Amino acid sequence: MVIMVLDHTRDFVHGPALHYDPTDLAHSSTAIFMTRWITHFCAPVFVFLAGVSAYLQKMRGKPTGDLSRFLLTRGIWLIAIEIVILHVLVWFNADFSFIGPLQVIWALGWCMVILAGLIHLPRPAIATFGIAMIALHNLLDGVRVPVWDGPGSSIPGVWEKLWMVLHQAGFVPLLGASSTLVWVQYPLVPWIGVMAAGYAFGAIYELGPDRRVRLLRQAGVALTLAFVAIRAINAYGDPQRWSTQPTAIFTVLSFMNTTKYPPSLLYLLMTLGPSLLALSWFDSSRAGSAGGGPAGAGGGPAGATGGPADGPARVLVTFGRVPLFFYLVQWPLAHSSAIIANLIAGRPFQYLFSTPPAIFNLPWGTGFRLWVVYVCWAIIILVEYPLCRWFAGVKQRRRDWWLGYL
Repeated sequence: MVIMVLDHTRDFVHGPALHYDPTDLAHSSTAIFMTRWITHFCAPVFVFLAGVSAYLQKMRGKPTGDLSRFLLTRGIWLIAIEIVILHVLVWFNADFSFIGPLQVIWALGWCMVILAGLIHLPRPAIATFGIAMIALHNLLDGVRVPVWDGPGSSIPGVWEKLWMVLHQAGFVPLLGASSTLVWVQYPLVPWIGVMAAGYAFGAIYELGPDRRVRLLRQAGVALTLAFVAIRAINAYGDPQRWSTQPTAIFTVLSFMNTTKYPPSLLYLLMTLGPSLLALSWFDSSRAGSAGGGPAGAGGGPAGATGGPADGPARVLVTFGRVPLFFYLVQWPLAHSSAIIANLIAGRPFQYLFSTPPAIFNLPWGTGFRLWVVYVCWAIIILVEYPLCRWFAGVKQRRRDWWLGYL
């Protein structure tokens, strides 16, 4: 979550300075590339662990029917948040002639809606469904529909729009050329498979600490090695092939430069493998310091209500107790940081109240250098902590049903 804020801060503070994708090796630098690349871990972990957390609720005795209804209603609520509330928080305007980008909250919402039905199946069937979608969806990379790129372009038909929602990111006019423009940034395949796989994987938390940590480590190593092997073959798993670059470091960056929209098999192996290794380390550290009690007692697999956390760990646990609140607050903070930076520098900031595509047509050098991004990011995290600590206290003191949706 903290790393995610870096990406959104970069979007507002540094992004307008770029007229290229930060992972475009023909123009990017190592620092810019890595600032973007490290944030690739966020969405896969969010979606996978949301599936794990759903299983943890079942493991703690929640009836399947009740869990299904909760996933369905929470999923619909998240989709509504993405379309309505986040639009205002992200862009600082209520111009709904443009909707989007439909990002991780949108994807999480639809994944929960689908998972609400999947959990009625046997766990092996859910695991097979999830793994198959992750492993095989790149076979569909060649299926492309015409992209709408402005007035004069042909309007995608119903099936073309559906395909863009499922597997091809892009801009979609809701009805005609002059109708609301929707930016689908997170097509739903294979995110649905990631959450399903996470739900099936949640059964690992029914095991004892030693065996659980061992299996987490083994799974992390297996996925990471699978990424290296399949990526080295350079034939499947990502629509973007790696290639030898002028320098060794850029060749490594090319190897790691996988596709996020939609997330390729290699993108997911590259992120989920190391994440499971990190999770095994967190879990073993917690077991050693807190007596090895069951992980995830607070709804997350990393042990949100275990022994007392010190220093940075206490801050991270506080953020983890109120993830949606954290997510909603960080958008206006990231946006405001760019406005304040422009005010301090004596630069115009009116463009920060525009929505795409207008915000993409900016003069060269409108944004700030990368070090300013890191300063703004650190300040945002400092501001987030007392806010999240307050709201975590509210959730701990009260048991109102609606708090379960925040």
